[in-house]
Amino acid sequence: MSTRWYPLYQRGNPQLRVFLPNFWMKLIAPGSKQLPNVVQFHCSMEMTKYDIKNYLEKIYNIDIVEVRTRIAMGRMKKDRLQGAIIKDDDRKIAYVVLPKEQSFVFPDLFKNKKNELDEKTVNESKQDLQDFVKVNKAPGLPGWFRI
Repeated sequence: MSTRWYPLYQRGNPQLRVFLPNFWMKLIAPGSKQLPNVVQFHCSMEMTKYDIKNYLEKIYNIDIVEVRTRIAMGRMKKDRLQGAIIKDDDRKIAYVVLPKEQSFVFPDLFKNKKNELDEKTVNESKQDLQDFVKVNKAPGLPGWFRI
């Protein structure tokens, strides 16, 4: 919904405005295991189920079977300095169901990063830690005093 005021359109007059919605949607990874044809989004609080369905169908050409929404309450935390309670903004979460023959798998962006550490580096780090913690490093001192 735009915040600009335009003259009302009357039939026969030229179009005076371009519709640019203030809606946004963000794809998120599901917190729990879901069916392969269910996709989860954070979206603008003003969006309705019909807005979400039209947004995905018109802009991304995705077939939608059903849209479910829920509002997740923001976290509450206590400010350490003033003792005030601070609440994060609420979020609207949309669960979009695709047709049965379609599926969506959230991409694993960091799968190549997991295997970067080789065993040699890990073993060297472990050995360095064991050498540091050895009893003979500081003879006569209790263990709690060393570290």
